Amino acid sequence: MILSGADILVETLIEQGCDTVFGYPGGQILDVYDSLYTHQDRIQHILTAHEQGAAHAADGYARTTGRVGVVISTSGPGATNLVTGIATAHLDSIPLVAICGNVPTTQIGTDSFQEVDITGVTLPITKHNYFVGRVEELADTIREAFTLAQSGRPGPVLVDVPKDVQIAKWEYEPMAPAEKETPFAAKDIRIAEAAKQINTARRPYIYFGGGLIASDGMEEMLALAEQIDAPLGCSLMGLSAVPTDHPRFLGMQGMHGHYASSMAMHHADVIIALGVRFNDRVTGDRTKFAEDKKIIHIDVDGSELCKNVQEVCGLRGDIKLTLNRLLPLLEKSEKPDWQAQIETLRSKERGYADNRPGMTPRRILSTLNRYLGENTAVCTDVGQHQMWAAQNIRFQMPRRFVSSGGLGTMGFGLGAAIGSAFGTKERSVLITGDGSFGMCLNELATAVSYQVPLVILIMNNGVLGMVRQWQTMFFNKHYSNTVLNRKTDFVALAKAFGAEGESVDEPGELDSVFQRAFRCNGPYVIDCRIDKDELVLPMLPPGGSMEDIIVRVGE
Repeated sequence: MILSGADILVETLIEQGCDTVFGYPGGQILDVYDSLYTHQDRIQHILTAHEQGAAHAADGYARTTGRVGVVISTSGPGATNLVTGIATAHLDSIPLVAICGNVPTTQIGTDSFQEVDITGVTLPITKHNYFVGRVEELADTIREAFTLAQSGRPGPVLVDVPKDVQIAKWEYEPMAPAEKETPFAAKDIRIAEAAKQINTARRPYIYFGGGLIASDGMEEMLALAEQIDAPLGCSLMGLSAVPTDHPRFLGMQGMHGHYASSMAMHHADVIIALGVRFNDRVTGDRTKFAEDKKIIHIDVDGSELCKNVQEVCGLRGDIKLTLNRLLPLLEKSEKPDWQAQIETLRSKERGYADNRPGMTPRRILSTLNRYLGENTAVCTDVGQHQMWAAQNIRFQMPRRFVSSGGLGTMGFGLGAAIGSAFGTKERSVLITGDGSFGMCLNELATAVSYQVPLVILIMNNGVLGMVRQWQTMFFNKHYSNTVLNRKTDFVALAKAFGAEGESVDEPGELDSVFQRAFRCNGPYVIDCRIDKDELVLPMLPPGGSMEDIIVRVGE
């Protein structure tokens, strides 16, 4: 059938199984929006308050579903407003397709109104991007974008569609949804080398990240842990891959990780790394990190192997498939001495636990845990609250922790929480700080307009907490521009947007507040007051090694 480019684009999205898109209209994308209006019974469009919020919503949708998230914007500032959201997805390997309108092809390069070279702008932060110069190429370009976004190491793909291409007519022939490229296991010779090293391990430690979730290799990883009697630890992106209460799971590792998890990695003689990047927040001083360890690294992206740390075995391949081939080569073993050492570390961690009375972050989040459903997506912004959530929230299902790990995007949370709710089709929870929330609170309008079931917990300490913590510990308490001193009444603000809200100052009020929030059919804002001097501990000092880890105030 002969259709306009705009209709071809929308038909191709539907063909790809896309049921929800997020975006904001404008002049150079109006033809696509007219087609979305015509097809609204087959595809849902969520109008956000800002294009960045739309990108984060598509990201949250993708993280919770494992499917490709789609965001649509106009040209110029509409397109550039997507950049932070695209970069966030890129650093966390999230499958995203961003579709932008642009000025007609005859005006490209003339500095036309709202013209920008968005393919040039986004080249470093996408897996690939396309400028569609002819309507004949449009459908296949969208299909290829979906394939690329979800294949191998997932990531964002941008498609720039000039206005005349949206208007032009061409034949559309429906096709089956694009499938990601066939995954492959690492080479057998590499797997055999890894098995040899693992079989000699006396203190093995399995360290996993977001790549494990992307490959759906959780079952195989747990089988590996049982086979070699190893504890499990994860990066921030790996949280929720296994249930928090799994007996082998020690929690997040790294700068603000659990003490037992970080120290177990420090004492291990063999680290089996699954879908992780070994960034600076994990390793600390890299010259000391692996000096007495053997690292076996499995990752679908070969560029990650030996990039940040030296490994004895680097295996390029899908984690799930590679583990399936590795497991039969491993000797079944028990390591009672290592497990005793792990239990000593757990005991020390319990001794460091924050059991103070009052409105502490741990008490607040421990109370929140009682109200979280198995399928509840917990989203965060970036800062102290993010680390407190990573340390204390309990998960039962994969893909239920949604947080900006690589880019560390303040303002990510509310858009992502909205997208997560559409992805799970259930209530989501946003844990944020007053600083981060100030960057994205405009998306309350979106949450209210669509009556998104959403609990927003603001850990309000009146400061930019994480930066101020560094100033406290390493900059002689020179609080340069980290004390917000704002007069914002978040409860009044919520009601001005049309949401419900209340503040809480005492721990005895928490249960009743959460009960009301989780009964609410729409967004509910909780302004939770905490002390500005609360710290996130443990903490690995910048440039330090695990021997320098700080576990108590005053160290």
